[in-house]
Amino acid sequence: MGNLTIRNLDDRIIEQLKLQAKANQRSLEGELRHLLTQMVERYRSIADFRGRTGKLISQAAGTPQTDSAKLLREDRDR
Repeated sequence: MGNLTIRNLDDRIIEQLKLQAKANQRSLEGELRHLLTQMVERYRSIADFRGRTGKLISQAAGTPQTDSAKLLREDRDR
């Protein structure tokens, strides 16, 4: 596993992270590891979503689409 050094971090941020770590019953290092992992996984999820929606958009290209407002009006008129 790699190591990471973060320099010039504001002392107020460090104190807030320490409080957050204590509230979550983790060490500061454990809290930072948790936060970084969450952010990477969230980014990966967003990238995956964008990739899947891009694929759907390309598959639907050239296919005539019905205006959603028209569909909503038809549904309400039933």
